[in-house]
Amino acid sequence: MKNITDSFVFVGHWSSAGSFEFNTDILATNPINLSVVLGVLIFFGKGVLNDLLDKRKQRILSTIRNSEELRRGAIEQLEIARVRLRKVEIEADEYRTKGYSEIEREKVNLINATCNSLERLENYKNETLFFEKQRAINQVRQQVLQQALQRALGTLNSCLNSELHFRTISANISILGSVEEISD
Repeated sequence: MKNITDSFVFVGHWSSAGSFEFNTDILATNPINLSVVLGVLIFFGKGVLNDLLDKRKQRILSTIRNSEELRRGAIEQLEIARVRLRKVEIEADEYRTKGYSEIEREKVNLINATCNSLERLENYKNETLFFEKQRAINQVRQQVLQQALQRALGTLNSCLNSELHFRTISANISILGSVEEISD
């Protein structure tokens, strides 16, 4: 303990600047003066310290309140975003479902249209084949008929003489005459 007080005594021997000097001897200072100064500092400093602590406390509390409000706002926005996300997901599923059903419907319609077109083409082909067959049959008939008529005419011409020819014409005229009388 002696060393500590000696160090204060030693500091007290510093050269002083003017009339100001430290009295480092604690025992030599007036304890009443020190207690008065400390009492004044505590009395007045306590109010200042309380004000500083109250202001700090109010700032901390307002910061906490602001943080809580921001947190509540963020939670509300998050809930709104989640609701919107669910709604968008539902709409996306509906569009996807509608799209798939529309694709299936279009596919069925296209298949049906293609089948109908193929059926019509098959009918046109069959009709064309039938008409071409009928035309070929008619041409063959006409050719056969022409050939038969030419043979019959050749045979008649070779067999007929003028008298037989005259009687055939007269018979035909009489048949035509009787047909005319009936129609009048």
